[in-house]
Amino acid sequence: MSDEILKELQREARVPSRIIADQAFSRAAGAPLIPGNKVRLLRDATENYAAWFEAIRKARNTIHFESYIIHADEIGWQFREALAAKAREGVRVKLIYDWMGALGHRYSPFWRSLKNAGIEVRCFNPPHLDSPLGWLRRDHRKMLSVDGRVGFVTGLCVGRSWVGDPKRGVEPWRDTGVEIQGPAVADIEHAFAQMWAILGSPLLTDDLGDGRAAWPEGDVALRIVASYPNTGSLYRFDQLIGALARQTIWLTDAYFIGTAPYIQALRAAAMDGVDVRLLLPRTNDVPIVRTLSRAGYRTLLEAGVRIFEWNGSMLHAKTAVADGRWARVGSTNLNIASWLGNWELDVVVEDEGFAREMEEMYLNDLAHSVEIVLSPRQKVRSAGQPARRPRHLKIAEGSGGRAMVGLLRAGNTLGAAITSRRGLGPPEVGALAISAALVLCVTILGAIWPLVISIPVVLFCVWVVLALLVRIYRLRVNRDR
Repeated sequence: MSDEILKELQREARVPSRIIADQAFSRAAGAPLIPGNKVRLLRDATENYAAWFEAIRKARNTIHFESYIIHADEIGWQFREALAAKAREGVRVKLIYDWMGALGHRYSPFWRSLKNAGIEVRCFNPPHLDSPLGWLRRDHRKMLSVDGRVGFVTGLCVGRSWVGDPKRGVEPWRDTGVEIQGPAVADIEHAFAQMWAILGSPLLTDDLGDGRAAWPEGDVALRIVASYPNTGSLYRFDQLIGALARQTIWLTDAYFIGTAPYIQALRAAAMDGVDVRLLLPRTNDVPIVRTLSRAGYRTLLEAGVRIFEWNGSMLHAKTAVADGRWARVGSTNLNIASWLGNWELDVVVEDEGFAREMEEMYLNDLAHSVEIVLSPRQKVRSAGQPARRPRHLKIAEGSGGRAMVGLLRAGNTLGAAITSRRGLGPPEVGALAISAALVLCVTILGAIWPLVISIPVVLFCVWVVLALLVRIYRLRVNRDR
């Protein structure tokens, strides 16, 4: 049998498996595969911001901008000026920002100036009297779409952290995004429209682009995964990649606190011979998350997962590439808050050319990283000469949601330990230690200064009662109508 015939038979044999895989991915992610797109990989603010400004400059009809963090610093004002200039030209500019992400900048004249410039601005989920814990859910998406023609899905927010300060020797944050042209832009706009409708009156038909994006712009197939609380779309997809990958799974994440099932999926893949790598920040703007991430290193390393820490400023990217075929870029971190608690937006690209670009970028990042290994005495340490221990940074503005990730993880682990409702594994040792320390602190405070504990509890209970009364009143009014 000739080599050509053998290759053709092998290709035909792979067709049913690809159909099954496509069906599984579509159902897991809740997003269909969209062919006919052109995709450009963008690294750091240098490439991302430049592409955003260029797209905004060319806008003729609509600009839709959604970002978890928009800081009222010099970078935020640059975007304000660019958006305001288009609004003055008659372009319909709409912007969504998250209340938690803007914490510290919430009452700045920056937001008033945006509205005065003719830009429609909506704030996601500020605290409400009738929802004491509703503020835990955040709009963590980062996207931009212009005229329904070009769209951006990214991990970058808007602020000086992503640009750095060369004069003071402050490096920019490492991050990744993509530019998309083609039919998939409609799904990016649809995700924005859903969020806009949650916050008020829905978008008009005229605000959803001019329809040109329906025409193919390239040959790349991809999925736009717009997840929202309690759906677990990307969580199911990530688990599926962990099960199906045969050669490589290379992950980059900023706030990694993997659940026990996800960590087990990575362990199982590594023990089955898959090259599993995890690139994380060495210096994190949320120290508690760094502590919880490191608590899971040992069990991953023991299974053969290779772990690297970025030797630079904050690594904020959320990406994955597997088997030189699947690649993901977006806003979702590998933790329970992103997977199940937030509104997130990611693009999953199924294209070998794009996957090669992602692999090359990943290897370049590893060249600027330190590998974490197990020593002969089973101690977790950096390979080679130990690097200087980085000083912890204070929690950056807008990081409240990320700090809450660690607290939620600690609380969930503590509940599991007390009730024995599920088994605990080595990755949760750190979370248990943090839980024990928190409970000990509360116990000491309660014993010495009871009012320090009782007053906040009473105030929270009053808030809950008021929230319930407000809900009851609204339900009765709706019933009478």
